[in-house]
Formats: sequence, C-alpha cells, structure tokens
Amino acid sequence: MGVATSPNNKEQNMNYAMRPLTTEKVTSSGSSAQSSAFNANIEYIRVIPDADCHIEFGVNPTAANTKIFLEAKSSECFKVSPGEKVAVIGSVNLYVTELSE
Repeated sequence: MGVATSPNNKEQNMNYAMRPLTTEKVTSSGSSAQSSAFNANIEYIRVIPDADCHIEFGVNPTAANTKIFLEAKSSECFKVSPGEKVAVIGSVNLYVTELSE
C-alpha cells in the first residue's frame, strides 16, 4: 500500500496496482546470473526469489553478496530503465515480472 499526501498535508492510504506483463525465471547456482534486458516503456519490475539472495541492476550488472539483499519468498518492486537488467547471486530462482500502468 502506498501513502499519498493530500493538498492539506494529511496522509491518506492509497492502493496502487500495476499490470503484469512478462515474467522471466533467472537461475543462479552460486554465481551471478543476469536477466534479459527490460523492454521499452518498462519503468517498474517485481522480483520474487525462492531463496535468500542478492541482486544488482544495470546495463551489465554483476550481483555480489554486498549488493541488495532479498529474503526468500519476499516480493519487491523496483523502478528501472528500459535496457537495464537485474543480476542475482545465490542458490536461487528469481522471478522477474515487468510491470506496466
């Protein structure tokens, strides 16, 4: 659930939803593995790992144990740019879903 500020500066709870488009499974067996590049007009993705892992974003990212930590079976959304990728490291399947408004 997101929080929005009204014109009189009182916080209001606000639900938001995005349309899921494509989902890719990225598998890492202990070394960094990259997703495909995000499609044009994609600004947000959702990731769900089936085990604890670390991720990194970029045009040619390399995930390392010092990067963004994701807990197993957690769901996170990230803002991205078209052409970027996500890399993951761990013994994990990372499910990456491109989202559209």
